[in-house]
Amino acid sequence: MRHPRPDQRTTPGPGQESCWDYPRPPALETSSETVRIVLGGEVVAETTRSWRVLETSHPPTYYLPREAFVPGALREAPGTSHCEWKGQATYFDLLGGGQVAPRAAWTYLDPTSRFADLAGAVSVMPGQVDRCLVDDEVVQPQAGGFYGGWITSRVVGPFKGEPGTWGW
Repeated sequence: MRHPRPDQRTTPGPGQESCWDYPRPPALETSSETVRIVLGGEVVAETTRSWRVLETSHPPTYYLPREAFVPGALREAPGTSHCEWKGQATYFDLLGGGQVAPRAAWTYLDPTSRFADLAGAVSVMPGQVDRCLVDDEVVQPQAGGFYGGWITSRVVGPFKGEPGTWGW
């Protein structure tokens, strides 16, 4: 059963974009923003070369090159999942500052051709680490605990993940 999409969408202001203008299937774009991930009080990843996956109703998901992570920050974790757009994901525990965030990171080792640039790149669930930052702005995690979107002041919603949004 499909649920209706929201009637009230936030109008983007200057310098903002609406997740409702993102395409489906999703788009992939490169980013030169400074992306930083902190766990246990330590920076475990930092880069100015990342990718954003942009999908209707979702805040962007950022993927970092694996080499952006400090040595020892990623530990293979059990299990896989499947994305209809990107293919099969494998998971990592994220380690930093004496803390472990279980299955907080994932990658697509052999993504679909549309997302070939993401092969081996790693994304992180913002809600499972101390903080993720984009150009020094602290990211708000996408609600619901299932999706890995990164909410910044650059993008407006409403966003999928809140109660009642599963069928959007």
